[in-house]
Amino acid sequence: MQDHLTIVKHPLVQHKLTLMREKGTSTAVFRQLLREISQLLAYEVTYELPMATKIIETPMEEMEAPTLAGRKLALISILRAGNGLLDGMLELIPSARVGFVGLYRDEATLKPVQYYFKVPDRLEKRLVIVVDPMLATGNSSAAAVDLLKEAGARDIRFLCLLAAPEGVARMKEAHPDVPIVTASLDERLNDAGYILPGLGDAGDRMFGTK
Repeated sequence: MQDHLTIVKHPLVQHKLTLMREKGTSTAVFRQLLREISQLLAYEVTYELPMATKIIETPMEEMEAPTLAGRKLALISILRAGNGLLDGMLELIPSARVGFVGLYRDEATLKPVQYYFKVPDRLEKRLVIVVDPMLATGNSSAAAVDLLKEAGARDIRFLCLLAAPEGVARMKEAHPDVPIVTASLDERLNDAGYILPGLGDAGDRMFGTK
């Protein structure tokens, strides 16, 4: 994967995203749509996984068949909203190892504050996919990737539902080696650091909190 930013324009992705943006969409429907769209995005972000072959027996004959190579990949959720993308991806990649980075945004400074970090071992030998629905200022995402690199990760990709130009620029500046896959590059951030037109706070809409 070479491009720093990939926008997934598949019709099903775009349709489901429109439903998620609508303010009248219920918590239960929002959560289900996020699970569905995460699987479609996972298809894109894992498109170039390394492959090997092995000999298997079909009901008809023996054959040399393709299989995933290397260590199990690692899915890293930026808490809490990242768990919405994580759940859907795990249905598609159930053998993946899972980690969590707990960061919250200081509302005054918009800077990330770390409160939790637990990730799989041997990150240097795994493809690491970081998931968070919103790439807004990019500060939390960049901080999470900093922590993962310190833990040994070398092959990292970032998956989000929506991205703001400011967040993409921040990530490219901090981590030009980390490709971003998203369903939409939105217009801009507002003064509070939320994406416009966006879909509101993904965590609040997913968990029914405010």
